Amino acid sequence: MKKITIIGAGTMGNGIAHAFAQKQYRVTIVDITEDNLEKAISTITKNLDRMIAKEKITNDDKLQTLNNITTSTNIENGVNNSDLVVEAATENINLKLKIFKQLDELCLDHTILATNTSSISITQIAKETNRADKVIGMHFMNPVPIMKLVEVIRGKETSDDVTKKIMELSKNLGKIPVEVNDAPGFVANRILMPMINEAIFTLSENVSGVEEIDTVMILGMSHPMGPLHLADFIGLDVCLSILEVMHEGFKNNKYKPCSLLVNMVNNGNLGIKSGKGFYDYSDGPRNKKIASEFTG
Repeated sequence: MKKITIIGAGTMGNGIAHAFAQKQYRVTIVDITEDNLEKAISTITKNLDRMIAKEKITNDDKLQTLNNITTSTNIENGVNNSDLVVEAATENINLKLKIFKQLDELCLDHTILATNTSSISITQIAKETNRADKVIGMHFMNPVPIMKLVEVIRGKETSDDVTKKIMELSKNLGKIPVEVNDAPGFVANRILMPMINEAIFTLSENVSGVEEIDTVMILGMSHPMGPLHLADFIGLDVCLSILEVMHEGFKNNKYKPCSLLVNMVNNGNLGIKSGKGFYDYSDGPRNKKIASEFTG
């Protein structure tokens, strides 16, 4: 594979583009606005500068990585001659189905179509195409340039050959791929999201406070980050979407989102991305303090 197209210039999309470009793949990022694309390039540049400061790469490496990336607001031009397209749009089933139907019509016959979905059925997405054998999940972890894991999710019709190619490709990126079968939430979020949801229930029932809950999990369970802080980092809207997919998929109330989570998302408190979640990030993401409604 030589040319990779990333659909979506958000947090995950620009991180995936960074990871591919740094390994000398030619990458095109596609998004609906130039502003989003400019923000993506700015983010990648800042992350590369941090790597230079830590002496992990040189300035020449940075320039080469950036030279490997082009951008486009035209999806047809963006996917032209691509060997692999990785969709990293918002975690919305209708949007993803629409994108994959369009990609199937625009891409060459050999092109593999991957989705970075964190919970939505690969099999369902593949049904929108005429190449179900070439549709697969590549669930990267955030922040993509740093985190090693990639969940490689097989739909019911994903071929052995395509799975092998994506496993090898992930290794070429310096990642550790884990093959997973299709099920709501896959492995990572099927285990992680109920834990986060239970932490939110624990807070809503006044068993303990935000910082106390996170401290218990950090010190008692050796987690690098508490579940409420992690939820803010992921995005409370993303957490809610994943829980809703699992609740609907399994028809089991143990996956039902806590009402506190629902209310916070409805009120626009989405975590770091909005500046406020369980913690307040008004002074920047590195200077969090407990949100005022949870300090009393």
